[in-house]
Amino acid sequence: MATHQTRAHSFNAAAAQYAANRPSYPPLLLDTLEELAGRPLRNARVADIGAGTGIASALLHERGARVTAVEPGEGMAAQFRRSNPEIPLVRGDGNRLPLATSSADFLTYAQAWHWTDPAEAGPEARRVLRPGGALALWWNVTDHSARWQAAQDARMHDYVRTGGTAPAERGGHRWADIPGLHFTERRIPHTRRIPLATHLANLSSHSAFLVLGEERTKEFMAREHDVLSALFPDGTVEERYVVHLRLALN
Repeated sequence: MATHQTRAHSFNAAAAQYAANRPSYPPLLLDTLEELAGRPLRNARVADIGAGTGIASALLHERGARVTAVEPGEGMAAQFRRSNPEIPLVRGDGNRLPLATSSADFLTYAQAWHWTDPAEAGPEARRVLRPGGALALWWNVTDHSARWQAAQDARMHDYVRTGGTAPAERGGHRWADIPGLHFTERRIPHTRRIPLATHLANLSSHSAFLVLGEERTKEFMAREHDVLSALFPDGTVEERYVVHLRLALN
């Protein structure tokens, strides 16, 4: 079975694929961040941790935040810089933040908190946040009210387990239990309509497939192409997600 660190670093070889095919986040997410934090993102000092290719960093920057991205992976950092040359990025991870004490109004972890060691990342987050600053953790989670997505997730979980791996836990809130912080939760639904090829490329950019190997991944995606082509003969799928957000004030 692939180790947690192997899974975490598997994205570096697929950074361009990740950037091109992963879903973004709805505007309501940023509205909710501002509501729960009690302050606007415009001109706020935001550190986006585990920034990856910059999906969340770009949205925060567009909202007017003064964003600094933190990313440990060489491949992901290189893709980030190509896509977001105007946003400063430093190398580091959530367990050892390369940021000054009380330097951030917001600390954000988009799809990233579950790759940290919370025993280290929790105190680090509180150190870097100013008093009253907001720690925001969120995950895009498949909405199983769409029956085809629930069925696909079940097939995917069964398949990757037979290959000696398992999907990374996400949205599971045991990672958000940090002494001294009280989290407020929100669920924010959103959808996107995309070509079937984009949907399959998104799936294959998940760490469970990246560590499974190219041959086994291609086998699964070929099967899924056949299943979904029958369900969506026009070649377009509507993915449904729910953003699981947890936010706490320092």
